[in-house]
Amino acid sequence: MTSATSSAVAPKPSAGKSRTTKPKSSKKKKGWRTAADSDIHELYELSVQEPEAECDLIDQVWKEQHNRKCKSIREDFCGTAAVCMEWVKRRKTNTAIGVDLHQPVLDWGAKRMPFRLNKDQMSRVTLLTEDVRTVQTERVDSVLAMNFSYSIFDTRPDMLRYFKHVYEGVVDDGMFLLDVYGGSDSYLEMEEERDLDGFTYVWDQHHYNPITGRAVNHIHFRFPDGTKIKKAFTYEWRLWTIPELRELLTEAGFKKVVVYWEGTDEETEEGNGEWSVSEAGEACPGWIAYVVAIK
Repeated sequence: MTSATSSAVAPKPSAGKSRTTKPKSSKKKKGWRTAADSDIHELYELSVQEPEAECDLIDQVWKEQHNRKCKSIREDFCGTAAVCMEWVKRRKTNTAIGVDLHQPVLDWGAKRMPFRLNKDQMSRVTLLTEDVRTVQTERVDSVLAMNFSYSIFDTRPDMLRYFKHVYEGVVDDGMFLLDVYGGSDSYLEMEEERDLDGFTYVWDQHHYNPITGRAVNHIHFRFPDGTKIKKAFTYEWRLWTIPELRELLTEAGFKKVVVYWEGTDEETEEGNGEWSVSEAGEACPGWIAYVVAIK
């Protein structure tokens, strides 16, 4: 991933037609954002991250796979550490370690921590400016690599090295949770817009090379007054498939690797937010799944 200002945390793209119409310029209204008064990390959290949903998934997986509660997590590529903060708010016994190489984004999250957590909760969060392939911490129940962040490792040896390090970093019955996306639309060079509260999020699949499997994606933000933040975040990575990831995780030592696939709403024919273990997915234009490796 390359960006002057971002960590290696990436968005969750969704399926949809390319929409490239630019917003019309107009006078600013009360409550509207502009490029000049917006913070890209705040915009990222508002448009991309879902800490509560990710923590719900952790609890669901642990209940189903081990029938006990997860207490400690390590969030690799943690960015603003939003998931770490949500995790320690859940239970008084929960602890979280956030790991990221990008000091400015860690500082951004740390400065906001006192406004989001009480003193006890803050004491249970540790932020480290380290490489996820070499970081040394106490072993945790779960390691997370969400928002496709691990995709920056674009060769098999690099990915295997990372997975082996994760294996050593979890307890004897520990788990590694990561998400993956795919579908026919994921290989297209296209833009997708999503209108949010006071701004528009743009996911730009800028380039894809089918020979190498490498992609270049951007996030742009557009505002009602016609201003924009272009390439707020840029991601250069490989589009890994679920079979490739499962094989690498098994080779890294994990004894069991399962896939949590999202259910479908019968009326809308879209994802319903309910996840269950499956060996049969749908060949839809765009999908997101979770891969869970169990030590």
